[in-house]
Amino acid sequence: MRLGVLDVGSNTVHLLVVDAHPGARPLPAHSHKADLRLAQLLECTGAIGGDGVDKLIAVILDALQAAEDKGVVEILPFATSAVREASNADEVLARVKDATGVELQVLTGAEEARLTFLAARRWFGWSAGKLLVLDIGGGSLEIAYGIDEEPDAAVSLPLGAGRLTAGWLPGDPPDPADVKALRRHVRTEIARTVGEFSRFGAPDHVVATSKTFKQLARLAGAARSAEGLYVQRDLKRQSLEAWVPRLTGMTAAERSDLPGVSDGRAGQLLAGALVAEGAMDLFGVETVEICPWALREGVILRRLDHMPA
Repeated sequence: MRLGVLDVGSNTVHLLVVDAHPGARPLPAHSHKADLRLAQLLECTGAIGGDGVDKLIAVILDALQAAEDKGVVEILPFATSAVREASNADEVLARVKDATGVELQVLTGAEEARLTFLAARRWFGWSAGKLLVLDIGGGSLEIAYGIDEEPDAAVSLPLGAGRLTAGWLPGDPPDPADVKALRRHVRTEIARTVGEFSRFGAPDHVVATSKTFKQLARLAGAARSAEGLYVQRDLKRQSLEAWVPRLTGMTAAERSDLPGVSDGRAGQLLAGALVAEGAMDLFGVETVEICPWALREGVILRRLDHMPA
C-alpha cells in the first residue's frame, strides 16, 4: 500500500510518501517539503500565533493535496517539539483538525527517540550489536541506546539547532562570547544524561541521523547525497572539532556556500555542530555513521508492524 507520513517539525513540514507492506522495506515514492520554521513563529508567551497557525494549516492542506495526487491510501500525521511545547498546543491541534481533518499525534520526546532508534536498528540490523543513536532536530536532541528494537534508555533534551540558534546566537556572525556560553550550556545539559547510558556499557556502533548530522558529515568529506543511500558516510569528531571555529567566524550566507549546506539550514548549522561535538565528546565517541533512516521511517515501520501480513 502507499503510505504517507506527515511530519510537522520545528523546521519543516515534510510529507514522505512510501510504497510499503509488512515484511518489506518501505520504498520512497515522493517527498513534499515546506520550510515553515514553526519554532520561530512562537510568540513571547510561548504560543503559536494566529498567523503561524494559518500558515501551518495552509502547508498541511498543500501536503494533503500532494498525498491525494500521489495516490496515498493512509496518512500518518505527527508533530514534534514545536507543537508539543507551544502553550496553546491544544488550540492549535483543534484548529488544524477543524480546517484540514488531520488529527496530529503529538509525540513525546521519548517517543521520538524510540522511533528513531527503531529506524536505525532496522537499517543496520542485529549485527550492529548495541546501538547508540544521536538525532539533532530543530527543537530537540534525542539520544537512545539498546541492543533490541526497543531501546534500554531514551531521552530528549531541548537542544535542537533551531531552538538554540534563536535563543543563544542572535548575531551574524555570532559573538564569540555567545558561542562560548552556548557551548557551556550544551555540555552541561548533555552531561546530566551520560550516566543513564554509561551503566549499560560501551556501544558496539554509534550512529547519527538528521539533516544536521548529514550536513556536518558532508562538510567533513562524506559522499554527496546524489551518490545514493547505501554509500557509508561517517563523521569523525576530530574533523568536527576543526570545523566548529571555522563555522563560528562565518555568516549564515557564507555557510550556505559550503558543500551540502542549504540556505534554510545555514543559520543554525553552528548550533547543531556544537551539539554534535558535545555529544560525541561527552559520550567518548570518535566516529558516528550516518543513518539514512530516522523518525519518519520509524513511524512507518511501527505502523507496518501493526498491519496484518
